[in-house]
Amino acid sequence: MAKREDKRANRIRKLFDAINDSTRQNWETVNQEGHDFYLDNQIDEQDKQQLEDQGMPTFTVNRIIPVVEMLNYYATSNTPRWQAIGSEESDSDVAAVYADVADYIWHNSNGQALYSNVISDSVTKSVGYLVVTVDPNADRGMGEVIIQQPDPFDVYIDPKSRDPLFKDATHIIVRKVLPKVQLANMYPEHRAKIDRSASRHASDYDYSSKPELSNDFQYQDIKTGYDNDGQQSELVEYFEVYEKEKTKLLNVFYNRIPSKEELEMVQKKVNTQIAETQVEMEVAFKELQQSLAGQLEAGAIMQERMELELDKRMKENEAQLALLSTQLMAQAQQEISIIENKVLTPKEFKIFKDNKAFQKSIVDVVEFHKPQVKLTKVSGDITLSEDILPSEHYPIVPFMYKWTGTPFPMSAVSPLVGKQQEINKAHQLMIHNASLGSSLRWMYYEGSIDTSYWEKFATAPGALLPVNSGYDPPKEVQPAQLSNAFYQITQNGKMDMEYLAGIYGTSMGSPDQANETYRGLLALDEYGTRRVKQWLKSAIEPSLKQLGEVVKDFSQKVYQAHKVMRIVQPNNIENIKEVEINVPIYNDYGIAIGKWNDYSTAKFDVRIVAGSTLPINRWAYLAELKELMKLGIVDDIAVLAETDIRNKEKIVQRKSLYSQLSSQLEKMKKDMQDKEGTIETLERQLVQAGIKQKVMQAETEIKKSVQDTKLSHGRSADKIKAESDMQRRLMRKQQLNGIGEQ
Repeated sequence: MAKREDKRANRIRKLFDAINDSTRQNWETVNQEGHDFYLDNQIDEQDKQQLEDQGMPTFTVNRIIPVVEMLNYYATSNTPRWQAIGSEESDSDVAAVYADVADYIWHNSNGQALYSNVISDSVTKSVGYLVVTVDPNADRGMGEVIIQQPDPFDVYIDPKSRDPLFKDATHIIVRKVLPKVQLANMYPEHRAKIDRSASRHASDYDYSSKPELSNDFQYQDIKTGYDNDGQQSELVEYFEVYEKEKTKLLNVFYNRIPSKEELEMVQKKVNTQIAETQVEMEVAFKELQQSLAGQLEAGAIMQERMELELDKRMKENEAQLALLSTQLMAQAQQEISIIENKVLTPKEFKIFKDNKAFQKSIVDVVEFHKPQVKLTKVSGDITLSEDILPSEHYPIVPFMYKWTGTPFPMSAVSPLVGKQQEINKAHQLMIHNASLGSSLRWMYYEGSIDTSYWEKFATAPGALLPVNSGYDPPKEVQPAQLSNAFYQITQNGKMDMEYLAGIYGTSMGSPDQANETYRGLLALDEYGTRRVKQWLKSAIEPSLKQLGEVVKDFSQKVYQAHKVMRIVQPNNIENIKEVEINVPIYNDYGIAIGKWNDYSTAKFDVRIVAGSTLPINRWAYLAELKELMKLGIVDDIAVLAETDIRNKEKIVQRKSLYSQLSSQLEKMKKDMQDKEGTIETLERQLVQAGIKQKVMQAETEIKKSVQDTKLSHGRSADKIKAESDMQRRLMRKQQLNGIGEQ
């Protein structure tokens, strides 16, 4: 039976052949040469053979390695950090969690090591890549977002792209030649398809011109694979094709239909509340009955009036219970009937609409178009899978060294290749000349000497070298003295390479270019890294921002359930940080009605923390921190956290304990001082109060004395007046008596 043609796989193969044109191949050749030079594969087999035929040395002096390593150090000395800003105020709290989620994914993927490798690829191969993907088997099948690093020479970009992040590319292809057994281990669910796919029997895709006995090995050099039985596995072309397309989507709003269990729970809750209300009504009815019976006995009301009032109350209770039951049921159903929304494809929406219950619950449907990335995986001539990714951005993010306006950037090493060859040639000539000077050469007449004897003993101490009669002795041939220009070439070549790369001798620890003063050295280091900082700011940080956006999209798709993330940072002196997302919130009925830290639905924008990737001079930074500590802006623990001192966590603990004890001691001293001051104040107040009391006592005594004097004077006056009146009365009486006698 003939094998059925896979049109999708054939289309992708033709697409790859179109992209892999002469321009792409030339770019790869140039940048592979730069990478080979970095790995000290600087002489091909033909040049090596020519040098050996001339008696020339074949060694090299690799001046590219320190340049690349310093660029890598400056770019990766700090860990990149991300932050998010909520699109709405309600998303602000959840947006703050994103930094922790990104940090978790970064460290879970060994991101710092990947980042270092990517920067090396960027410097030596002109571009490096990081890919965001999902490991569906991680976290017990819940899945984890991970970051991976492909080889730049396996990535093929749409040649018409003009965006430095390839946002406008219509397609990106990752192509590898792998043993079938390896590919089947990567995708065990597709093992049968992989076994049926067409194999490659000629996979001579050489990426470099390095000699057979080279100093490095790359995975492209491994042309075979073996299964568990030791049998050679067939090779197959494997493609991962990313394509952008606008997809029609439907945002469907609907009332969530309560389940049978939820309705039963609601009914039970309502019945309980009704029963409680009914008991209260019965108690109130009995109280009314007793009250009316008392009034009847007292003759205040008649029997008919009592029965009428009781019947009226009974009907009111029944009506109230019915109304309450309806209200409680409606309220409870409203609590569990939440309007939700789903973003569906038209095909998915059609399937959902077939459900009549769901169809009745639909509130609104909003149609929109969204750019999406489709990932197609192909093994040979068979399509393995086709999926829509959760991000509108390509999950494969480039990190370029020098963008050229095309998908073919320039590396930092390519301009250095010529200078490296120049340095190698100058060193080879100088060593060869020195070798000639130390190995004697002779010019002689044929037949004048026994050449075998001279070759054996010419350099032996104290040797007697015979010369045949009639001939002049052989004459020593001195090598031509090399020009000082050769020595200048090597020195100038070294400085030219540093200048081209923007990395100077002081930055690489060269003692020849050391500055006399500490501050001068720091200033020179700051100046010498300006070009590196510009590269990081203009090229690397935009790529990291793009990576953060993709991580956000993937993580919101994968992390939809309740998840606890434990984050540990190597240089963090704090305890392990735990972050919880998508924590369920339950109502009074035990039904989940929402989520706290609802990460999966939050809307926010991702940014790279400004300057988080920029290199800093550690000593200059510590000196700045010390000055800030003197001003009281930071404490000594903050300074200690930025050092590389061993066991600094324990030191911090001791410092913290000492600080606590010192604070307690200072507080006790202050309290004592406050109490002493209070005592002094009280003493002064007592003294003042004593004086005031004495004054008041004196005033009181004076007032009493004055009052007594006034009373005494009043009494004396009254006495005098009384005596005067008495005297006047006596005198008057005597006068009257005298008149009577007369």
